Amino acid sequence: MSTPQFFRTLADRTRLRIVNLLAHGPLCVCDIQYVLQQPQSSVSRHLAHLRLVSLVRDRRDGMRIFYELTDWGEGVPRGVLETLRRELKREPEYGPDLELLASLKASGECHQEGNDNATPAGPPWVTRRRRVGSKVAAAVPRKTRTGSGSRHAARAQR
Repeated sequence: MSTPQFFRTLADRTRLRIVNLLAHGPLCVCDIQYVLQQPQSSVSRHLAHLRLVSLVRDRRDGMRIFYELTDWGEGVPRGVLETLRRELKREPEYGPDLELLASLKASGECHQEGNDNATPAGPPWVTRRRRVGSKVAAAVPRKTRTGSGSRHAARAQR
């Protein structure tokens, strides 16, 4: 990846927030979504962009996908990552993300690879969203078509 492409990728505020979170360890999409308080589709789109330019990599663990930073070990990327970790935690826009992530981890609600026991009952993003009071609509499971208007219900009543 070229240096200009590297900086173009990081020029987006949401992608910077994601990199800032991932600089503190791997996270699953639902935890990133919770901290950023953005819809899953938006978070996934930004993660796909970061993955496309090889700044992050993903791993599937059961039903969850965990993201982590790739090796930014040399040259410009290493210096940028060190600067991001040091400076963004002091920024009023980015510091609260790290505080929310720390409280999520401290409460044991942050998902860990290989540990599905940390998942509270029900979809975690729904219960968390209600508690946070996010303006973003909570993701809820799709309703199954069992009402009186569905073909299957009508067939079952015959």
